Amino acid sequence: MPAPSIRASRLTSNHIGIALLLGVAYGIVPFTGSEYLLDAILTPFLALALAAVGLNVLTGYAGQVSLGSAAFLAVGAYAAYNFNLRIPELPFLVSLLLAGLVAALVGLVFGLPSLRLRGFYLAVSTLAAQFFVQWALTKFGWFSNDNPSGVIDAPTLNIAGIPVSGAERRYVFSLTIVLIATFLTVRLLASQSGRNFIAVRDHEIAAKVIGVPLLRTKLLAFGISSFLIGIAGVLWAFAYLRTVEPAGFNLDRSFQILFIIIIGGLASIRGSFLGAAFIVVFPLLLSRVGAALLGNVFDSGVLEMSQRIVIGGLIIGLLIAEPRGLIALLDRFSIRVFRKPRHANQQPN
Repeated sequence: MPAPSIRASRLTSNHIGIALLLGVAYGIVPFTGSEYLLDAILTPFLALALAAVGLNVLTGYAGQVSLGSAAFLAVGAYAAYNFNLRIPELPFLVSLLLAGLVAALVGLVFGLPSLRLRGFYLAVSTLAAQFFVQWALTKFGWFSNDNPSGVIDAPTLNIAGIPVSGAERRYVFSLTIVLIATFLTVRLLASQSGRNFIAVRDHEIAAKVIGVPLLRTKLLAFGISSFLIGIAGVLWAFAYLRTVEPAGFNLDRSFQILFIIIIGGLASIRGSFLGAAFIVVFPLLLSRVGAALLGNVFDSGVLEMSQRIVIGGLIIGLLIAEPRGLIALLDRFSIRVFRKPRHANQQPN
């Protein structure tokens, strides 16, 4: 009976690794991390990682292309703001969930064409969501409480009467929301719904033949994806930027989230976090290194352009070396390091 013991060992190792990461994230980082680390790096990383998890559910697992992720970020942010503004007695956690549901409903509307459209045609259809949402937010002043500039300050987070105002509290709040949402997403993907997603992604006709409801499965993928991205939009606006404006949710943000799941690895929850770390953390490190080494030689404009060239080159090189993304490289590295090599005269189990 070697197989069950090996499987149990792997599960135990995964659990230990997750426990260690959570111990560091909750027990060390909030107390030792600087305000810059918590506010400018880790909080946006968590928000973008959750948005990437949402897009990975739709694109990586269900095979439906979307270019409107930033629109659902905006829907979540503005919905939470208006729930908080119009119903002051509503607890913020309830506003957060309602904002996710509003984003899910909008996602369902724009997911309806997925039954007829595929590939690039579906991508163009979801791109319409991006332009429509931005147009609606700038056209109708009600969404921004009739603010002439359209830029509104997000109110201070308040959970059960406790203000979430410091960098440490905002980070812990974001981490907790992302952790819960990711856990529930993993459970969903392990269920029959998750298997239906993969079946539709791999072969729609075969999935239909074996009884997978195509429309319901696709709409569920759009709804879950939009819900998670809407929650990420609330974290992005309330915990990170602390302002809400349509320009912060433009097409560049949609492409950024798409690049995260491509770089990290499609159909991988861990890849979503790795891709977000690469997109958020690596440019900051590169900028610091470039300024320290070449700040006296080149001006800031040249350094910024050089940084983009280096990042672009690294992304191209990464995808050429491993099209499955960073998660595949990490798994390959783990196998080489932790798997014991067999002796020449050792028989396989």
